[in-house]
Amino acid sequence: MVKPKPEVEAVTWDKLPKPIVFHDGRLVQKATPLLALLTILWIPVGFILACLRIAAGTLLPMQLVYYAFWALGVRVTIKGTPPPPTQKSTGQTGVLFICSHRTLLDCIFLSTALGRPIAAVTYSVSHLSEILSPIKTVRLTRDRASDASMIKKLLEEGDLVICPEGTTCREPFLLRFSSLFAELTNQIVLVAMANRMSMFHGTTARGWKGVDPFYFFMNPSPAYEVTFLDKWPQELTCTAGKSSHEVANYIQRLIAASLSYKCTSFTRKDNYMALAGNDGTVVGKPKVNP
Repeated sequence: MVKPKPEVEAVTWDKLPKPIVFHDGRLVQKATPLLALLTILWIPVGFILACLRIAAGTLLPMQLVYYAFWALGVRVTIKGTPPPPTQKSTGQTGVLFICSHRTLLDCIFLSTALGRPIAAVTYSVSHLSEILSPIKTVRLTRDRASDASMIKKLLEEGDLVICPEGTTCREPFLLRFSSLFAELTNQIVLVAMANRMSMFHGTTARGWKGVDPFYFFMNPSPAYEVTFLDKWPQELTCTAGKSSHEVANYIQRLIAASLSYKCTSFTRKDNYMALAGNDGTVVGKPKVNP
């Protein structure tokens, strides 16, 4: 048990022998008696506000979501120049947006910043999140050949967004990027995502991920910053002779530099093993042969 007023001061973040990369829990700030009381009093109001914000994002046309969020206290900041929509009439394949991963809402806020819905591939999200999502979501199977075929097909239909980290990280670090995306297209746009929460974290490894969006939107004034970086140059893609791992690592470093984050070699599995004692895989229902 930690005393209310311990005799020894807690070690500050910059003096720890190793940096904290993974942590879980819903509360952003230390639960002092006053803060705990304010949090309990806020929860009913915050839940109603979260429902309104989610309803606005789900039901309104994507062109209006940006303004609805601002009216409801959700701050969305857009930096850089978003690319124009892909013209299917010219036979051009869709652009692949590569995003850093902060919450389950990254892809939705990307669509909000663009003013149009962008399909997203996901690793494992709850059915509730899929139902509430205003954009098309497609689950990865973790079979490399199958996933590659599916992503190529989605790019033929239009723009697509992927978070190569595979899971969220709350600290100023980026997890290792999966390199599969680099093998599938040379039309790549980098997007650096950052957010701010004052009361509740909108991510979890040990809890029910289906309520993550509610916790994020229950914050009094949550904020998202979407930064569009330059389109990835053709000479640094796999078609120019670069390996997929070189491309993925370089993109990771570039996004990290734009956010002043540090790169790590930790994977999605490392995150879940450290926090939840499993690899984070959601077991699907077994198929029944007719």
